[in-house]
Amino acid sequence: MPVWLREHSWRQTLTAVYLSLPLRGARATAANIFCSEQYLKVSIPPFLFEAVLYAPIDDTNSTAKIGNGNIFFTLYKKELAMWDSLTLANADKGKLQYLRENAVLKAHEKAKEETEAKKITKQEHKKYALEATMKLEEAERKRIEDLKEKERQKVAKELELWKNQQKDADKYKNIQKRGELHQEIEPLKERKKEKMNKTRIPNEGSSKTRLKPTKGCHGPCSMFSENLKEEQLPAPRSATTIKVSFTPRVFPTALRESRVAEEEEWLHKQAEARRIINSDLSELEDLKAEEKNPDWLKDKGNKMFAMGNYLGAVNAYNLAVRLNNKLPLLYLNRAACHLKLRNLHKAIEDSSKALELLTPPVPDNENARVKAHVRRGTAFCQLELYTEGLQDYEAALKINPENKNIEKDAEKIRHLIQGTMQSS
Repeated sequence: MPVWLREHSWRQTLTAVYLSLPLRGARATAANIFCSEQYLKVSIPPFLFEAVLYAPIDDTNSTAKIGNGNIFFTLYKKELAMWDSLTLANADKGKLQYLRENAVLKAHEKAKEETEAKKITKQEHKKYALEATMKLEEAERKRIEDLKEKERQKVAKELELWKNQQKDADKYKNIQKRGELHQEIEPLKERKKEKMNKTRIPNEGSSKTRLKPTKGCHGPCSMFSENLKEEQLPAPRSATTIKVSFTPRVFPTALRESRVAEEEEWLHKQAEARRIINSDLSELEDLKAEEKNPDWLKDKGNKMFAMGNYLGAVNAYNLAVRLNNKLPLLYLNRAACHLKLRNLHKAIEDSSKALELLTPPVPDNENARVKAHVRRGTAFCQLELYTEGLQDYEAALKINPENKNIEKDAEKIRHLIQGTMQSS
């Protein structure tokens, strides 16, 4: 049941009324305030304040502030006058009920009008935005059409110019050919006349003498026509040698079947590994020559692993990684040692590093990638992270779908996941 607030203090000026309501022991909850022209109601559990004001106020500009256990109201008067009291004196219950209902009704009507006004304003804004967008789109469309028209005219001019140039070039070629043909025919005619004159000079006295036709010639054919044919033949082409060089390839696969980017990356990694192997480490200068070889250290670690000396194998792999941190098998074998030693997080880290180095994915490193996924999945399952472990086993199955052991382990993990979900 609410507690009515009877204690309050107020003061006034010609323009405003300042009201203070104490809230002793009230909880820090939101205040429910209803204010109209002549009615004020405040509800802050467990307190309740209600007042029918002496004269109308401007409820739109009036304010309320909560702080230091009080509510401070600033109520602006509609008419400049001094009030005799804060509330109406000698107001019966019927009048109070009427004023209260009238205030609520006016508040509802005002809220409805504001909602309608906001709706109309929103529609106007949408309409304006739509019109503005349409204008922008129309301007952009016109700009694009103008650009297209300019480009079309430009291309048409260039095409017309090119056609004219082609016509001029064809005319020039025809004129040049005619001139060259005329220059070739004139000397031939002069030579033919000279030879005919030379053959006619000895037989000038006898008109009965005739030129003997050449063998194999039918019709008006003579030696001059044969000479003419020989002179018209083009000169033989000069012989030369063209050298063709091919780009050397390290990999034997054909270019259409190879993966050039992956192969170049693999070669770069191999060169980097050789450079690190050949480099001298000042802090490891006391080691023997074979102890500076990562491959020798890898074999030594493998032998220790086979003998069950997992800590010794980890130390051998650690030294090999210091000498060359680009060999994925070192991380892969060290992950197996960590699995045996129950260093599960380190096993996950080494398996992830091995998968990162086993790129590009080629057929030669399929087995290594399968082992890396299986070892990381095993570590996840031992940490009871079955979902991540199942992802690694499925990745291994995608690489090698014929491995029945991996398929069985993956099925077991699925059953574990289902059992965990049912129990939860």
